[in-house]
Amino acid sequence: MQLGLIGLGKMGGNMAERLRLGGHHVVGFDFDPGAVARLTASGSVGVPSLKELVQKLEGRRAIWIMVPQGAPVDETIARLEPLLNPGDILIDGGNSNYKDSMRRYKEVTAKGFQFVDAGTSGGVWGLKSGYSLMIGGDKEPVEYLRPIFETLAPAADKGWGHVGPAGAGHFVKMVHNGIEYGLMQAYAEGFTVLEKKEELKLDLPQIAQIWRYGSVVRSWLLDLTAEALAGNPTLDGLQAYVVDSGEGRWTVFEAIDLNVSAPVITESVIRRIRSREENNFTDRMLAIMRNAFGGHAVKKD
Repeated sequence: MQLGLIGLGKMGGNMAERLRLGGHHVVGFDFDPGAVARLTASGSVGVPSLKELVQKLEGRRAIWIMVPQGAPVDETIARLEPLLNPGDILIDGGNSNYKDSMRRYKEVTAKGFQFVDAGTSGGVWGLKSGYSLMIGGDKEPVEYLRPIFETLAPAADKGWGHVGPAGAGHFVKMVHNGIEYGLMQAYAEGFTVLEKKEELKLDLPQIAQIWRYGSVVRSWLLDLTAEALAGNPTLDGLQAYVVDSGEGRWTVFEAIDLNVSAPVITESVIRRIRSREENNFTDRMLAIMRNAFGGHAVKKD
């Protein structure tokens, strides 16, 4: 099967390679000429423009978009639509808000095209291990794209599924990322407690390796954590600054709207935001209040 792929960053490039190895014909475009050249060198077809990408796809076109969420997705779709034929399929595989995907579905289908939202997880490891794919959209285009999903997934019958109508794929991926935030926070806090018990002289890389086998907290995330600790057990050279893609926040907003208590995910999002505050004003306020009511010592610069 042939597929157009827009966005050839690390994840997009790996997806293209997995598809090529699976026997699919991939035509890719990126604003970075180097990324286009690397795709061509790997055996797929890299092109310098969206127009050429569409022209090199025969028959019913399927185009997978891997660009940052928000305006870049809308702009890419707007540039593609004049080049497409009725029935062609646009797939948004990025981290879009599910509400945007529902809107885009209505806009795209009203013009005679098809729209599928594909929540995609697997990161840079997807080339080797496969991607977890959460698919939203109409049944017909999803079934048409089945060979693509079966190739990208860890196995044809594992790690992917059609989870519901348009928007459902990105909604499920959003909640997936919210859960991920909570798991990461729990691991981080646990290892910090271990690290602070200095008199026991605990070996964090060793403990991470022990937990990987037989433990109820074993996971792929722990595997990656163990590998990272083995390479840098004291986290030298790292700043306490954690970014977020936005999906954890969206999960919290949805939980509030649905009257669902989600304190772990909520706190993990707050902790990420707090990590970016230099000379944290909140903590300084706490210190001065403790000094005011109890005469507790205050540390000064």
